[in-house]
Amino acid sequence: KFCTFCVVPYTRGSEYSRPVIEIIKEAEKLVSSGAKEIVLLGQNVNAYHGTSKGGKEVGLDYLICELAELSRLERIRFTTSHPRDMSAELIKVFGDEKKLMPFLHLPVQSGSNKILKEMNRGHTIEDYKRIIDSLIGVRSDMSFSSDFIVGYPGESIKDFEDTIGLIKEIKFSQSFSFKFSPRPGTPASLKVSNIDEAEKNNRLYELQKVLHTQKINFNKSFIGKNLNILIEKYESKGGFFVGKSEYLQPVRMKSEENLIGQTLNVYVESIESNCLNAQLIN
Repeated sequence: KFCTFCVVPYTRGSEYSRPVIEIIKEAEKLVSSGAKEIVLLGQNVNAYHGTSKGGKEVGLDYLICELAELSRLERIRFTTSHPRDMSAELIKVFGDEKKLMPFLHLPVQSGSNKILKEMNRGHTIEDYKRIIDSLIGVRSDMSFSSDFIVGYPGESIKDFEDTIGLIKEIKFSQSFSFKFSPRPGTPASLKVSNIDEAEKNNRLYELQKVLHTQKINFNKSFIGKNLNILIEKYESKGGFFVGKSEYLQPVRMKSEENLIGQTLNVYVESIESNCLNAQLIN
């Protein structure tokens, strides 16, 4: 999308989409080898416009529905998305297809329309909020993560406060946040910054503090509840099996038997800063 801060279009070249049948064949091979979850990856994955079996150009919603037909596949995710490509059809799939997990990473970068315009993001905060509301409308248990850049050239205190306000309104379950740093060859690298490093650090600290509190509160809301998790690995240190919830939370538990590759219901007993502690439900 040629965001002014992003070097990807200059280093990776033009965007293209693999044909549907090619992706389905790869997924079938993975599932036959025991994979329970498929993650569709792309720099702007929801801009997908591959060709169907009949030669018609189709979107990510079509591809997800095709993947969902694989009987032994239990979970589907996709990342990373751009707000400009969250179509009504894709939003609807979250409500229609239960194999599609109720979690979406949707980078917004800033809560200020002025900064979004400077970044060439092509969407407004109002657009972003409408997308979030529409997703919750089709699936009430949706959770969201995002990316944030603080200290972009020209960001005022008001712009930063608008970002904090958006974060508090949406209540992200997890997020990534960074100080602005110029990438050579990008339009943003030519802008003169009005913010010194100390101020960038202060803003990043404040923003991350709010985001961390939200993540903790989100995880706390599951204490005493059941979660469905896919076990991915065993950690010898501590003797825990570790899996991911539908909302991409790391969850760990102990068991005498090998649980790797199983999808299980667990009871959440407590949380730590980066994971949930649970026990198996017999």
